[in-house]
Amino acid sequence: MTDETLTTGCCIVGGGPAGMMLGLLLARAGVDVTVLEKHSDFLRDFRGDTIHPSTLELMHELGWLDELLALPHTKAAMLRFQSGSHDVVVGDFSHLPTHARFIAFMPQWDLLDFLVRKASAYPGFHLRKCAEVTEVVFERGRIVGIKALTPEGALAVRATLVVAADGRTSTVRQRAGMEVETLGAPMDVLWFRVARKPGDPTDSIGRYEKGQIFILINRGDQWQCGRVIAKGSFESIKPLGLESFREDLATVAPFLADRTRELRDWDDVKLLTVRVDRLRTWYRPGLLCIGDAAHAMSPVGGVGINLAVQDAVAAANLLAAPLLAGRVTTRDLRRVQERREWPMRVTQGLQVLIQNRILAPSLGRLSSKRNGKLPLPLWLVQHVPPLRRVPARLVGLGIRPEHVHTSEAPVH
Repeated sequence: MTDETLTTGCCIVGGGPAGMMLGLLLARAGVDVTVLEKHSDFLRDFRGDTIHPSTLELMHELGWLDELLALPHTKAAMLRFQSGSHDVVVGDFSHLPTHARFIAFMPQWDLLDFLVRKASAYPGFHLRKCAEVTEVVFERGRIVGIKALTPEGALAVRATLVVAADGRTSTVRQRAGMEVETLGAPMDVLWFRVARKPGDPTDSIGRYEKGQIFILINRGDQWQCGRVIAKGSFESIKPLGLESFREDLATVAPFLADRTRELRDWDDVKLLTVRVDRLRTWYRPGLLCIGDAAHAMSPVGGVGINLAVQDAVAAANLLAAPLLAGRVTTRDLRRVQERREWPMRVTQGLQVLIQNRILAPSLGRLSSKRNGKLPLPLWLVQHVPPLRRVPARLVGLGIRPEHVHTSEAPVH
């Protein structure tokens, strides 16, 4: 066991999409970057695996879109929602001004491995796995680095800038004493997988039937399924038994009735505790938070990953030059929040509206005069097709999509 100290221009804590995208773009611009990932690999199940047109367009701008799409994935050119006899196209991506007009469903570990391969081409990129950050280091009121534990011993990293990209339970933002504003969420999601067979539907869909809301995502040879439940109700669902859970799935998606036995026990069902929150201030002197560390998003629309990637691109655009100069001011960091806060607040506002007005009232409604009737927003997009472009743009591109403005430094 040995202690190690290293110095870098930017220390990014968290090797998810936000951290890895920022590390890649900064290294591409010539900044010395160290990314710390606490796990030994990226193989976490039931992570967000949707790559939206906004992120695919960034890959096009970098010249990597075809290479990325050569990896195994499935596509969704439309968002669909089914209830009773209603089959509603909620969003149609075919009208988006992008090169890839679809959502790509790709395991997140494949996306992250792809970004690591691209980043590793630049000499300034360094990835340290199995490095769990435990503390931030203050000097004269400024954060100047972090302390971490690794299998080899203690690691200290000194940096011009520390970026917290370590998710909604961010250790860095907690140790830095950041103030979090909680918006609340009336729901959680249970994730599980069952086999997909020939003859099954091809589209990923949302299903509502007899008070049950399910999401079914086509993952090629599997369905990734999510059941939306009332907040904190998982422990009251368990005593009803796994057989009841299987019957609910068969009721909502009858074509899966012959596969419900693939759920052998409750260990096959993973709970996603939904949180919607945000920091009032994303930065401290020497520290910036991005992605879920700055604003935990609802799973509504599946936009969290793509919003985090947009944060990373904006941060790279605004901070590459200060980092190359060796001095990042709080004004530089404030500009990142000013750039990304409005899109985040609008998106969270829409998510909370959908959660509270559409999803929450529907949960558990086993018998009602409204059962079988579409909520007004879905009725409108069913009967006024041009309205489908609105959710497609909000989900596919988001509010104020970012573009890569950093230049590629010569590689020696």
